[in-house]
Amino acid sequence: LRERAHGGHDPAGAAQDGPPGEEFVTVLLLEILPDGGVRALNCGHPWPYLLTGARAEPLARTDPLPPLGPFPLPPELSAVPCGPLLPGDALVLYTDGAEEARDAEGRFFPLRDVLTEAAREHPLTPRSVLRTVLTALLRHTVDPPKDDVALLILRNERQVGGAPTELRATTWPAAMHPPSHLRSPARPA
Repeated sequence: LRERAHGGHDPAGAAQDGPPGEEFVTVLLLEILPDGGVRALNCGHPWPYLLTGARAEPLARTDPLPPLGPFPLPPELSAVPCGPLLPGDALVLYTDGAEEARDAEGRFFPLRDVLTEAAREHPLTPRSVLRTVLTALLRHTVDPPKDDVALLILRNERQVGGAPTELRATTWPAAMHPPSHLRSPARPA
């Protein structure tokens, strides 16, 4: 991966899987500090959403660095400070397939709106966020999404007042089948 990111692969080497412009990988590295501060290094990945209060906001308001592969890496890679993950807040990490899922008319899935709806539910738990997003996603799409969809929800479970940090997470990768109560109903032919 490092060699490919720096363009060090041998062009006379193994056959390419596709055109060189399509060889890339996105990377998102998050660091959650003991005080709840969050720093991120983002190369071409969608920014996670922060669920705080009753709203969903992008974790950062800056463009990510380019994906690894098609462009040279900058000489210096520095993490972006993203602010705090306060007790009760949640982070939603996702693949672009979640936002790019389309309905029968070709409209994109409104992930941020659905996450805002999920943030209004109390108690806010990773499982409740996941249930809200998956239910809405399956109702939105006519067929299973064309791209992979993976979600990771992290919630800061620590108590106000300095109790030890605890993060609770729930995931649902696209390769797994959702629980039966979240599956799309059979559609008439």
